[in-house]
Amino acid sequence: MSTRIFPSRPPATGRVRGFTLIELLVAIAAMALMAGLSWRGLDGMVRAQAQIQQRADAVLTLQAGLAQWSADLDALQPLPQTQALDWDGRGLRLIRHSSAAPGAGLLVVAWALRNIDGNPQWLRWQSPPQFTRGGLQSAWERAAQWAQNPGDEEKKYEVRIAALAQWQIFYFRGNAWTNPLSSDNAATAAVAPAVAPSVAPAPAIPASGASQAAAAPDPSLPEGVRLVLTLPPGQALSGNLTLDWVQPALGKGKS
Repeated sequence: MSTRIFPSRPPATGRVRGFTLIELLVAIAAMALMAGLSWRGLDGMVRAQAQIQQRADAVLTLQAGLAQWSADLDALQPLPQTQALDWDGRGLRLIRHSSAAPGAGLLVVAWALRNIDGNPQWLRWQSPPQFTRGGLQSAWERAAQWAQNPGDEEKKYEVRIAALAQWQIFYFRGNAWTNPLSSDNAATAAVAPAVAPSVAPAPAIPASGASQAAAAPDPSLPEGVRLVLTLPPGQALSGNLTLDWVQPALGKGKS
């Protein structure tokens, strides 16, 4: 019996070559650089989206505030021997009927500019519904106090509208826009004194006067009110913004 011997395979002379440490470090550095660039791009997109959303929210808030301003003036409620609209250089006060429901009483509303945490803010204040002359007088005085030097109790009824640098009010009388604090406007306002004191505890004011206010123009009120807002730089909107309002009985709506 013979034994067959197969020749053995010659040893391989080639060697499987892998990555060197330097090549591995270079690859890791390149991937880290690409990841960093990608992160900066994503971070920039997120920041831009947040700024756009913030500006859009600021614009919507300002639009809502201006709509509320016009709605307050549209709802002005003239009363006998009562000043329904007053500007003293610091705040604007007005008496308006409630839009909640018929018989919901009257509201005293005030607008003012006040510094809050180092930033001037345009604010709106609204009293609870009033049903008597005495309550209306008290709310009218509280609105003046809120515009000048508010306490904690008055601040409960205020709402921040927007950041402002300053604001101005003008009345339209005699085919011209004039300063409400001028002598002509002061003489006209003197014809209609502030809210008369209450002589009886029973309700003495109408619950709602929307139809009366729209029936005919009230000579004690200006024919129009011009609002000029100066928006600070760095906001969604900046510069001067002007909004004119005309008595609905005269202009058949807002301008």
